[in-house]
This record gives sequence, C-alpha cells and structure tokens, in this order.
Amino acid sequence: MMISSGAVGPEPDGHRAVEGWGVLERATELARSGEAFVLATVVWREGPTSGQQGSRAIYTAAGEMYGWIGGACAEPVFIREAIATLQAGRPRLLALGASDRFGDLPQGTTAVPMSCQSEGALQIYLEPVVATPHLVIVGSSPMATTLSALAAQLDWRVELVDRAEFSEGLLAPQSMVVVATQGHGDEDVLAAAFKADPAYVGLVSSARRGRSVRTLLAAHGVEEAQLGALRVPAGLDLGSTTHKEVAVSILAELVQLRAEGALTAAVAAQTPTMPEAVDPVCGMTVQVDPATPSLDIGDEVFYFCCAGCRTAFARERGVA
Repeated sequence: MMISSGAVGPEPDGHRAVEGWGVLERATELARSGEAFVLATVVWREGPTSGQQGSRAIYTAAGEMYGWIGGACAEPVFIREAIATLQAGRPRLLALGASDRFGDLPQGTTAVPMSCQSEGALQIYLEPVVATPHLVIVGSSPMATTLSALAAQLDWRVELVDRAEFSEGLLAPQSMVVVATQGHGDEDVLAAAFKADPAYVGLVSSARRGRSVRTLLAAHGVEEAQLGALRVPAGLDLGSTTHKEVAVSILAELVQLRAEGALTAAVAAQTPTMPEAVDPVCGMTVQVDPATPSLDIGDEVFYFCCAGCRTAFARERGVA
C-alpha cells in the first residue's frame, strides 16, 4: 500500500492512496455517508519498521483500505484484526512484532507475534467508528413530519420521502426504515425495503393491519425471517396516543435498539470475512485474497505475508 500526494484514488492492489490528515478527512466523509469503518493509529513503534508513530489507516466495512499502517507483514495482520474489531464493535490495542520485543503490555492488549525480517515492533490502536444513524421515513402524514424533526434533533441522517420517491437504493445495511403511508401501497414499499435488508423496518399501522400485510408480503416471496423482524405497530407500546406521541414512541424504540447494539449488528454481519492461511516461512496468519503472495507446488497452494517469504520458500523448495 502506497502513499500519494494527498488525492484519494485506487492503487493497483485495490487499496486507496491517501496520506496524513487526508486519512482523518476521509474518515469524516465515511461517517457522514453512513459507512462503518475502523480507524487505526500507530501509538508506539520500535525500529526498524516502516510504520511510524502517528501513522493512520482506515479499513471499511466494504473491505477498502486508506492510508498507511506498516509494511508487508503488518498490513495483513491489520486487515484481519480490523475485521474482528468491526464485528466486535469495541476498540482494541494491538501489539505487533517479535514476542521478545513486547515487554509489559497494557491490560487487554492483543499481542500478535510476527517473524518479520525487519524485526521491528508496533502498537496500533483500532477504533471502530459506527456511522451516524440513517433513518428513512416514507410518508407525508403529520406523524412522519414530527418523527423526522425529532430524529434530526439527535443529529441523525434523516430522509423524509413519499411513496413515489422511495426505492431500495436509498438504503444501506445499517439504515432504519419507518413506513407511514397510511395503507396506501404499504406492501410495495415494504417489499422494496426488504430487498436492501436494512437493520430496521417498521410499519405504522394497527396490529390487525400488520397481520394482513405480512400475509401479502409472504405471498410475494419476502423471506420468513424478514417478516418476523418487521416491527408492527412500529414503536414502543404506549397505548392510545396522538400522532406526536406515536413519533416519540417510534424514536424511543430506535434509540433503545441502537443502545443495545441491534442496529450495528447488521453492519458486523455484512463485514467481509476472508479465508486465512499460515505463512510456512514465518508462521504468520495471513488473509487470502487475489493480492496475497502465493506459490503453487504440485496440488498444493502456499500463501505468504510478503514477497520476501515467498522468495525464501521458493528457493528452499528449488522452484521459481
């Protein structure tokens, strides 16, 4: 992974080149766009190693990387641990290097021994960044307008659209959808929403109407698990309420689910998990993707953390 002069763009190996403060600028853009990611910062180093104190990198839920965190040995470890951090949703401190270089590590640190030729060591802080909640409200009723205004007060990303404007293209896995079309095309809106598999789908209606809607959606091929996840009536049960109180009850339910981690679980579930292999030279566990150095010998494929390990192995086996 290389550093550019500041512009963001694709690198030959699929990474994105960005440097310095540009990493933090990219982090802000990702958060605003609604994509979850891990922000990594080198907080300590011991040379020789290419990673420098203060170096930063980003790994997104979509599997893209921006910035620089270290060389050929540190990078695959970072990707693997970034994926684990996204799935766990908790910050972590990593120690990378030869085990005899770690010393006394802070409690809770994840130590990852590496047998790199540079023999350097790094400590990297991994911080999962959960994107700003994204709420799509479909409908034009007073309740929908009130809910939109209330959610905006929480600094959520809110889109209030009518039935004709809605499509699954508005949604991401972490999106929340509240359908308040008052019986006008509810089934069509919900069927489109379920195609995007968002984190939350709620319907503003009576429980009786909800049972009818579920039956119609099932007949149109919506999966049983999705129908079971449909919240109808949407919101906490407050009994007989005004439209403003219904808006409050829905927002309260969404805040509660978010606090429980239910809304971020969808992001973790869709974070790509790549197959792994053990480098036969240094013993490191590496992620296997098209860019991973490899060597075919007979019917067996060996994978390596870097080109140096591949060269050493090929020389030992007497192959090219």
